[in-house]
Order: sequence, then C-alpha cells, then structure tokens
Amino acid sequence: MNNTLLWLRAESKAFEERTLLTPAVTRELLKAGFEVVVERSVARIFDDADYQEAGCRLVPEGSWQAAPAHAFILGLKELDPVLGPFTRRHVHFAHVYKHQSGWQETLSAFARGKGTLYDLEYLVDEQGRRVAAFGYWAGFVGAATAVLAWAGQALGKEPSLPALQAWPDKNALIAEVREQLEQALSQGTTPSAVTMDAGSDASSAAPSDESATLGPKALVIGALGRCGRGACELLEACNVPVTRWDQAETAAGGPFDAVLEHELLINCVFVNAPGQPFTTREHLQSASRRLSVIADVSCDPTGEFNPLPVYQDCTTMDRPVERLLPATSATPALDIVAIDHLPSLLPRESSEDFSSQMLPHLLGLKEPGSGVWSRAEAVFKQYRDLAIGQ
Repeated sequence: MNNTLLWLRAESKAFEERTLLTPAVTRELLKAGFEVVVERSVARIFDDADYQEAGCRLVPEGSWQAAPAHAFILGLKELDPVLGPFTRRHVHFAHVYKHQSGWQETLSAFARGKGTLYDLEYLVDEQGRRVAAFGYWAGFVGAATAVLAWAGQALGKEPSLPALQAWPDKNALIAEVREQLEQALSQGTTPSAVTMDAGSDASSAAPSDESATLGPKALVIGALGRCGRGACELLEACNVPVTRWDQAETAAGGPFDAVLEHELLINCVFVNAPGQPFTTREHLQSASRRLSVIADVSCDPTGEFNPLPVYQDCTTMDRPVERLLPATSATPALDIVAIDHLPSLLPRESSEDFSSQMLPHLLGLKEPGSGVWSRAEAVFKQYRDLAIGQ
C-alpha cells in the first residue's frame, strides 16, 4: 500500500508568496506518517531550507506533472487549463463553480485526465460552513488598500495606488496606512472630504463639530464574517469610522444609497445565489455620490452573482486600481481595487493562519472518502459533469 503522499507545488501566479503548507504544519504531517514533497520556490515566503530541515524532500518547480499517480497535489491558486489534462488529485482554489471565466475549460481538463479537484473554497463542515479561509486577512488588506487609494487621491497621485509589494507584517501595514492618511488629512483638501468626530460610534456616521477632523468614512458589507471582521479591525486601527452591514441590512435588495454616502465601500460578501446588486453604473452617476474608492475584496467580476457589476476584470498587484469614473464638479473620481489574492500582501501571517486551520483536515487525507473531502468531491463531480454536458 502506498503512503499518503502530499506534493506541495510552487505557485505560478505572479506576486503569490503564500503557501498551503508552512514548515511548522509540514512537521506535524510528517509526524503523522505522511510523505511530503516540496517543490523549490524563490517566491514562497518560507525558504526551501526550512522545509528540508523539517524533513521534506525537495524537487524542482513544476515537477508535480510527473508526480506519482497517488499523490495529492497541494497548492493555493488556480492552474491554467493548458497544463491539463489533470490526472491526479488536486487541492487548491480553482474559482470555477460560479461559472467564472474559463470554468468549463478547467473542469473539462479534469474530466479528460480523470483527475479530481478538492476546491479549498468548498471544504465545508456538516452545516455547510467553510473550515478554512483567508477571509480575515483579505478583508484586513482590502480595507488598507481602500484607505491608501483614498489618501492617494487626496494627495493628487495618479494612479491613486501605485504597484504593491508585500508588507513584512500587519504592524508595518497599519503604520503605512496611518502615515498616508495623516499626510492626506494635513493637505486640507481631500476627495469629497467629510467632517467626522474621531470619538464617535463607529456603527454610524458621526455629526459635525468644531473638534472633528476631515477624513473618510467606510461602509463594510459583510461585516459579521471573517473577511468583514478583518476589514473593520484595520479601519478601527487607523481611526476610520465604520458603518457595519450584513445580511439584515442587505435583505431588501439594492442598489443602496448608503453606498453613495460613504467615501469607502469594502465588499466582503461571499455570494453564491442571485440577488440585487449593491450598486450599478447608473446608480453611481448620482450627483450626491461621495464614494471615491471601492475595495471589492470578494472580487468576482465574471461570476453571474457578482453584487458589484460595475467593472469587468480584476486589478493586479502591479496595477492595483482602475478608474471607474472621473471627477466632476459635483463628485469625486471613483477608483476600484479588485485584487483576487489580497492576503498575498501579508504572506507570512496569512499562510500561518490558513495552514493551521487546514491541518486537522489535511490529516484526514488518509481517508479522503469521508468528511470535508467527500463533500468537496461531490461538488466537483456535479460541476465537472455540467461542464462536459452530462
């Protein structure tokens, strides 16, 4: 009988420094009797030597295509379907179950190779709740990029947010956001600046008074989830007032005028069913719009359930913002940040968190026909058959 072989592939997506397996978690898997092979990677936040010291065998980048047939190929981001047909068992985020661009090609590549996809987004418990997610760190970084873009507008930067590189830790990120916000506020002219009471209740807009300071206020939709909590923590750490919305506030269906009334919109909602959009292009044309930055942390522009159908493509680390609307005499310019791997900007902390969440479930790969793995496989088979027309 073959040992359970876990093969950690190098990530091929640009600017991706995270990993599914940290050296610490790898040690636990080795102790449990797994065989772990790690592809070398110059991009991964952890050094190859850390895995070798843990007891892993190191192999060249991209060699997963020649891995033993019984291997589980572990990664984070999606594989290009041109690398198919996929003949093995793969664990990663594929972004194909909401009819995103290329979903049929990817699933057809699995069908041709008779491989299996265990999509990390669809590893759920008996109640349908995800067992592991990067959501907290996605929200944390997403809110940071929104404030940085707002400050960039106020400081006259074009684009409002330059190319991004990973921060060493969350404290360094908070420090930079605070610094840029302070510089913007010191200019005295801000994009649609509002008067806010720094000591006000963060759940609602604050009244004006003489002790108030100019600055943005943020609307976080999905505030009660992991992603929303991360966004709110960053905003609170930077003294940005927050209005928190969740299912109760959005149940009636949009577009919502509250979106227009806030300088920042942080979308943290995971949507897997049709509904009314939070805003539309037409809605954003309102002369009363104060909104100047959207951070779409959920980032699903090609999905059929996208609640922000105001843009077509994701932004990237080297071009993090897209200008949706120019400034007018009545309204500020409107930028969107829609990066689909925001936690990569805090790669060490987000990898350590996610890998620790995954450990008890990775231990279950010795019996993949049960638990979260069997549920993920059932979802895969449903959509694979749909993709090939069965």
